[in-house]
Amino acid sequence: MAHDHAHGAADRSRLLIVIPIVAVVLVAQSIGGLVTGSLSLLADAGHLFSDLTGLVIALVAIGIARRPATDRHTFGYQRTEILAALLNGLILTVVAVSVGIEGVRRLVEPGTADVAALPMLLVAVVGLVANVVSLLILRGSAKGSLNMRGAYLEVLGDAFGSIGVIVAAIVIATTGFVQADAIVSLLIAAGILPRAALLIRDVWRVLNESAPLGTDVEVIRDHIRGTPGVVGVHDVHVWAITSGRHVFSAHVVVDAVVFRQDGAGRLLDDLGECLTAHFDVEHSTFQLEPAAHAAHEDQHHR
Repeated sequence: MAHDHAHGAADRSRLLIVIPIVAVVLVAQSIGGLVTGSLSLLADAGHLFSDLTGLVIALVAIGIARRPATDRHTFGYQRTEILAALLNGLILTVVAVSVGIEGVRRLVEPGTADVAALPMLLVAVVGLVANVVSLLILRGSAKGSLNMRGAYLEVLGDAFGSIGVIVAAIVIATTGFVQADAIVSLLIAAGILPRAALLIRDVWRVLNESAPLGTDVEVIRDHIRGTPGVVGVHDVHVWAITSGRHVFSAHVVVDAVVFRQDGAGRLLDDLGECLTAHFDVEHSTFQLEPAAHAAHEDQHHR
């Protein structure tokens, strides 16, 4: 437990350093995009805003993990991360669609675009340097935490966006091909949309209490049925409270011998260990019942 707290404190410290860096670059890119007329800078700023939101979500998730459950919030505040991710996905969608529409317009009507290439290049280089610094800071935590790995990948994605803006600025400065800015902005938007769709899909699965991705409920049933003393299983439910926090419940029909020999406690331990070891289920609840009782259960839920 002390080891986990130490990692949590280190991750939080890294995020507290990176978040202000990203915020400053976001402001610089937004202002730079408006001043230079660069749509790709504004697109990258939108991407960076999403990165900033993701980093803040990662920071909040660390804090939430430390907060205990209460009688009112029996699972704590873990779903706050999902609601923030939903907002992030909607913002990403709006940014990508807006940039896409403007990018197409500028390609069709190139004479309407007036891009100052050198200031655009300067802002993009500053953004890339900040991204590299942030990546170096986050790299130490990316391997030990899925949460921090997500934050690392957020910044890595924006680094590629900054490289694209730099290339566009160089092309415009050397050839006058102003459409390069629109092309890069469309590429950035094209990279944002799938990410937004996947994010919203994952949020929907959690809010709809669907089985987590990669979880085969029938395989879980087979594992439970294969446990010594188990006759059958029904009313199986598996869902996620938030990303990576899976919950499971089931009614387990047990051989009468288990109850006669006071083996219920041992069976519960076996079932819980099975779910944790094989299916990454953090919290499991089993209702043990004899076959006579199971016959009266509602069989609509499998």
